[in-house]
Amino acid sequence: MPSVTVVLGTRPEAIKLAPVILAARASPSMAVTVCNTGQHADMTAGILSLFGIVPDIDLAVMKPNQSLTDITGAVLRTLEPVLGERRPDWLIVQGDTTSAFAAALAAFYARTPVAHVEAGLRTGDIHAPWPEEMNRLLITDIARLHFAPLESNAANLQREGVPPARIVVTGNTGIDALKWIIGRLAADKRLAESAQRALDATKVDALRAGAGAQIVLITGHRRESFGEGFRNICAALAELARRFPERHFIYPVHPNPEVRDTVQRELGGMLANLHLIEPLDYLPFVLLMTRAELILTDSGGIQEEAPSIGKRVIVLRQITERTEGVETGLIRLAGTDRARIVADAAAAFEGRWPPKPEGSDVYGDGRAAERIVAALAAVSRT
Repeated sequence: MPSVTVVLGTRPEAIKLAPVILAARASPSMAVTVCNTGQHADMTAGILSLFGIVPDIDLAVMKPNQSLTDITGAVLRTLEPVLGERRPDWLIVQGDTTSAFAAALAAFYARTPVAHVEAGLRTGDIHAPWPEEMNRLLITDIARLHFAPLESNAANLQREGVPPARIVVTGNTGIDALKWIIGRLAADKRLAESAQRALDATKVDALRAGAGAQIVLITGHRRESFGEGFRNICAALAELARRFPERHFIYPVHPNPEVRDTVQRELGGMLANLHLIEPLDYLPFVLLMTRAELILTDSGGIQEEAPSIGKRVIVLRQITERTEGVETGLIRLAGTDRARIVADAAAAFEGRWPPKPEGSDVYGDGRAAERIVAALAAVSRT
């Protein structure tokens, strides 16, 4: 029976690896260990609980104001004895976080093969997103098996010299998670009520059930935007809230101190229709996303999820590795340019950028995790 250790540490990793963990645990031919680095300990627990996952190991690396060097060193130090004791056949990492890179490096030192979920995404600029683009490149050099969401990602890997036999195109596991959650919200009244209670707890009247408010959802946390970039984003949000007072701008503010301090300083208490709230667990966040008229974000995951449910997105980044979403017409790149953010949002509000309610499953059909587990099982048999 092949053994796999799945390492995660941040909210996106928890969301995108949960379907893989469930599929692997459902396989009678695979033994699974889940290891949480704790990079974002306060943002992963609720997600894992929602999927019924309890980590077997918690490295607990999180500490206040930790740097990238702190995280990398802590993951290397704490994961080394875990790999030495358990000696898994595979270590699975997802995406481009510092936890993912450090775990892959620890596995390399331990001579443990690495399987990379969401492999092959590229912007071509090692500083955007930062440090994620470099993390991807480094994980690719370490990984033995590459699970590319799309054919374009597989092509990126092949151009870099990865043998085609080590690449499997799977779709994106984030779409697996999204479809699972939306299905449960529709089928389970108590779960839907739980999600609504979480929105009620924000004390934002526009988020109450049946409020019928026009909702604009905002997220932002990218390190390359720290400083002037975030100030420009905040200025654009303030201008939009003034120009469109009938709409409610909902911003769950990321806990990173640099993000939180800037957003509170620039927007706190400024306008009645601009609401700064605490980060939401995944379940109420999905419910809020389904209600949103428009989303402004620098999140890669939301760029994938939103087209699947027909939502328009303004991407608060200069460049994106998810170009297929742009091609659907549901995503526009605005960067941190105040005028461009305002213009794109105004186009959506004023009917010059029409929605596409039917959505687009460009990023996956909800079966990526099945393909990943099947590929791991097949490799382990050979």
